[in-house]
Amino acid sequence: MKMTKSLFHAGVLGFSLLATSVMAAVPAAEADKLGKSLTPMGAEMSGNADGSIPAWKPLPKNAGTVDSKGFLSNPYASEKPLFTITAQNVDQYKEKLAPGQYAMFKRYPETFKMPVYTSHRGATVPDDVFAAIKKNATNTKLVSGGNGLENFETAVPFPIPKTGVEVIWNHITRYRGGSVTRLVTQATPQPNGSFSLVYFQDQFVFRDKMKDYDPANPGNILFYFKQKVTAPARLAGGVLLVHETLDQVKEPRSAWVYNAGQRRVRRAPQVSYDGPGTAADGLRTSDNLDMFNGAPDRYDWKLEGKKEMYIASDAYKLDDPKLKYADIIKAGHINQDLARYELRRVWHVVATLKEGQRHIYAKRDFYIDEDTWQAAVIDHYDGRGQLWRVAEAHAENYYDKQVPWYALEALYDLQSGRYLALGMKNEEKSAYDFGFTATTSDFTPAALRQEGVR
Repeated sequence: MKMTKSLFHAGVLGFSLLATSVMAAVPAAEADKLGKSLTPMGAEMSGNADGSIPAWKPLPKNAGTVDSKGFLSNPYASEKPLFTITAQNVDQYKEKLAPGQYAMFKRYPETFKMPVYTSHRGATVPDDVFAAIKKNATNTKLVSGGNGLENFETAVPFPIPKTGVEVIWNHITRYRGGSVTRLVTQATPQPNGSFSLVYFQDQFVFRDKMKDYDPANPGNILFYFKQKVTAPARLAGGVLLVHETLDQVKEPRSAWVYNAGQRRVRRAPQVSYDGPGTAADGLRTSDNLDMFNGAPDRYDWKLEGKKEMYIASDAYKLDDPKLKYADIIKAGHINQDLARYELRRVWHVVATLKEGQRHIYAKRDFYIDEDTWQAAVIDHYDGRGQLWRVAEAHAENYYDKQVPWYALEALYDLQSGRYLALGMKNEEKSAYDFGFTATTSDFTPAALRQEGVR
């Protein structure tokens, strides 16, 4: 893989996790680059040499209109693709693709394509989040061998990362609005494209957005997550509750499920690592949600550096409420005519399963957008070293709320010819509500039982 010198932090390779756990926080002089040569999030402020990647220019909150359901208009609706990558010309773009993206062209040569548009770097977050990120740069440290954080606030503990695990922590803790309630759907199509939908109602709150949060005693909780299945009827009423911890070695994630048929709440230790994803027909693991989530302790994380790469971005067309789910879900992969790719800089991190640990994925290659710390592509390899699954996130800037997140996550199984698409909301009655408020009592096993009433 070819790296440009300006994109590679000197000295990132060769550090052991033990050594860097003490050095995670950077000196104040280095943190002072944030908002100057680096964006307040830690990306390079400038564009690339030929201008194909522009300088950072955040989208204003009024970049487009918001309809009555909360869906955003496309600020780039008038733009046309610069070119389209197909199976016929893919080799000339191979250096700017992940191996998994390249494999999709080989697996689906007649239908898979990547329309490439003008690049925009519009992602931003509120000023108070930027301030917390700058404070984290000099204060936050890794603990428990890199598997936990101390002195962490709000989002992005390592805006100037030196190791792979720091980049992964930035993805895990990145800003997603602080709190949200959302209605989303999941499809697991057959190879011929036939599908049925699972409907979810999610509630997601980071600790500092809870009404009863005490900053003087933050505890070990990172966020609370509750997910209710509302359809189909055979699954409706099931509820998952997760208390996500900052240090999952010290205190593992706590999870419970409410079974509507049995009308009982039980602990759910399987909701972690490679435990099966909810109603996913075996097509994703628990830690595939949000591209990757949970404790990083089963892998060794190697930071390869940065590279320029085509990633799915500004997915307003894909999130259009005029679309039906049948317009999106097709045989083999989503409707790529609705996708938009842009050239961006990404961090490349390789995760290799530690000796003595188990996981169905022996290796994972992460490609993480520098502007948002969101995983854009993750390639998953099986125990034989063969590329197995390709995760691709179609990112969207919810500009009215200053929240970078996803419009859709796709996880393609190259071996079975099936895939999972999660996060679609086109036909739902409302888009994301980032004004959700709650207390810790709303996220208890007792509250879980009340949520589970059909």
